[in-house]
Amino acid sequence: MNIIPAIDIIDGKCVQLVGGRLGTEKFYGSPIEAAKKWISQGAELLHVIDLDATLGKGDNLKTVLELKKSVDVPIQFGGGIRTVKKAKEILETGIDRIIIGTMAVEDYMKGSSNLEEIAKSTGWDRVIAAIDSKKGFIVCKGWQQETEIKTVKIVKELEDKVWGFLYTNVDVEGQMKGVDMKSIKDVVKSTKKPVIISGGISSQKDIKEIEKTRAWGVVLGKALYEGKIRL
Repeated sequence: MNIIPAIDIIDGKCVQLVGGRLGTEKFYGSPIEAAKKWISQGAELLHVIDLDATLGKGDNLKTVLELKKSVDVPIQFGGGIRTVKKAKEILETGIDRIIIGTMAVEDYMKGSSNLEEIAKSTGWDRVIAAIDSKKGFIVCKGWQQETEIKTVKIVKELEDKVWGFLYTNVDVEGQMKGVDMKSIKDVVKSTKKPVIISGGISSQKDIKEIEKTRAWGVVLGKALYEGKIRL
């Protein structure tokens, strides 16, 4: 199972939030220095999110591209990628995979074909669908908009259009209180595609339990930065 450090960015700085809520942020310095630190400790893949773009409050793409140039490991990147044009532009910069949330939900709700259009242009193996879940239902637009879409149902619908999924349980995100194993098992079992787990992972025990589900990877955020887990 792949262990993936998270590098979330607000205003050019590395940050962690609780449940994606502004006002809960704690800053951890330079994203590039954080990336180099985790790579020096063995990270082979980085999870980079532009939270300003996610929340519609700005853009840190310049910082992300500087980070990409300064490291020699793949990057999966997300945050505010809500048009096919922007998705293509980001992939053309050399970012290895993009994470698409809101646009994937809109494909499901409206029957549109944004994911297919991106896949035809850049390859399906470079797109991850973000499955952000709150109480078993999908949330989008930076976790600010709730829907009535059941998490497992959208996974089954989108699995032929993407490389894999990033499953985040928003209810436990950033709280360092552990994970909801039932929901993780349900999502992993619902698809043959790779599933990356994020949200609430706070101990080595959590990681071992997730590994038993045959998840492809886990994203480590606040617990890593606070020293509760050593990479």
